[in-house]
Amino acid sequence: MNGGYFASAWPAEDAGPRRLAAPRGAPGLALRAGESLVCTRRRTLLSTMVVLGAPGDVFLLTHDALRARLGLPTAARVERIDARTLRPLARSPRLAGGPMWPGGLAVLRDGSVVAVYGRHAHRLDRDCRPLASRTLPEPEPYNSFVALDAGPLVTKNLSRTRRARLSVLDPVTLEPLCADLIADEPSVARLSAAGDTVYLIGLTHVRRYRWDARAACLRADDDWVVDYAADAGRTHGWDAVIDERHAWFMDNGEHRYLTSMVGAGVGRAPNRLLRISLADPRDRIAIDVSGLPAGSVTNPPLVEPRRRIVVGFDSANRVLRAWRFDADGGPLEPLWSRASFGVASHGIVYPDTGELVVNDWTRLGGESVVVLDLETGDERGRVRLGGWTQGVVFPSAGFGRDLYWSSMSVLARVHVHPPSSGAQT
Repeated sequence: MNGGYFASAWPAEDAGPRRLAAPRGAPGLALRAGESLVCTRRRTLLSTMVVLGAPGDVFLLTHDALRARLGLPTAARVERIDARTLRPLARSPRLAGGPMWPGGLAVLRDGSVVAVYGRHAHRLDRDCRPLASRTLPEPEPYNSFVALDAGPLVTKNLSRTRRARLSVLDPVTLEPLCADLIADEPSVARLSAAGDTVYLIGLTHVRRYRWDARAACLRADDDWVVDYAADAGRTHGWDAVIDERHAWFMDNGEHRYLTSMVGAGVGRAPNRLLRISLADPRDRIAIDVSGLPAGSVTNPPLVEPRRRIVVGFDSANRVLRAWRFDADGGPLEPLWSRASFGVASHGIVYPDTGELVVNDWTRLGGESVVVLDLETGDERGRVRLGGWTQGVVFPSAGFGRDLYWSSMSVLARVHVHPPSSGAQT
């Protein structure tokens, strides 16, 4: 079900508000023996993500670099790009933003494109022409939004000091549909949603809120609150992945990222993978990802419910690890682990082919996109992007045997090449 989103394979970050990072109704890469990965690159500055609309329509979100370094208010830009060459086909004017943080982009079910960046929301048409805009209430960056099944958009400020302020917007006019809801604490992580229920990872607690369409308001679910940080000695958690029975996320998210996450952890403890039952918040587990000190991430785990596999990582210590889980709960069973693996970005899961797409980064080699076997962790394919930074943002599935990878300095289309040639473009 696409809910408030366009019926494409990847209409929003992580393929939708549950953040399961699996393309909707689209097959995997299906890499076969003798085939290779190649890529088409385009140099960009601070590209955050691409999302897919109608067949052939690819939309890219970027934002200012130099003004951000100078501490000045920044702006965003949305482009519709060629699905193969990545060249711009249509481009918005500079869109008002404000404080810098990677924002969010989605194609809504009516085909319009919405971007939330800085403290502004913008609605655009297919040719990236502005249709509506709104200044958001807090003088802080808003880190994206979710579209509920009923249609409303929900966004919030990113803050370590101000309490999270959830705003519910009309998807057409971007006008508020109700009074803002002020959470009990600040939040750094992005919102997640399932249907008309919104999940928020605060600095110390996980909470959820339900959209009451009849009363036109967002209501807190006071029976579902989890203190995940009590006596843990970890810093805040990142975005939640919501499957049919559980919410999954990782903590120790405070970091000192500059060009990579390697060695960037702030909290001295290992980072953890956490699972919370949607039916009973008392039913939860937390396990160390690598067990190494100063573990840290800046993104969510990857969860594949059909195969019952969850993949977590410790970006600061370069560890990638997978577990098998029981759909109804119970302990996690170790499945495979890879050390010295520089994964930090959001990823892609292809359930039909059992492929996992992540990044790998080294100081000498830069960034590569890697396809792994989800069941074994074995490598199926790899292509070097050549960017000088380790990506920490959002990839997207493509329209065929391809995908799009966004990084701080490179946007790439990665696709399968037949055995006859391994040339890169």
